[in-house]
Amino acid sequence: MRIERAGPAAKGWYAGPWDSGLQVSVGYANEGFNEPHEHTRLTEIYLVARGTSTMRVEQETLELQAGDVIIIEPGEAHTFLSSSPGYFHFVVHVPGLAGEEARSEKLPVSGERLGL
Repeated sequence: MRIERAGPAAKGWYAGPWDSGLQVSVGYANEGFNEPHEHTRLTEIYLVARGTSTMRVEQETLELQAGDVIIIEPGEAHTFLSSSPGYFHFVVHVPGLAGEEARSEKLPVSGERLGL
């Protein structure tokens, strides 16, 4: 058994193949960050548990709310624009990647590509 808990100053927790036998990576965040990027291999699945958030995927602005799930496919540029107080989401990465392999497949994109 294993439990993950965020410290008082932490954004959230994250568990994946770099520190366990999980075949996916899973985490949570209490806000979305404005960091335009795409993934070359990962599918990202966001499950909104609480609050609202505005997300940009390619040229489309999406308003997410509690109970929503959004699936971002490899190659789709995306970023969060804002989050409400109390916002909370879970994120699942498939496949779960470790260390440098995970870092190297996350590519920054220009705000221009997203129409920002």
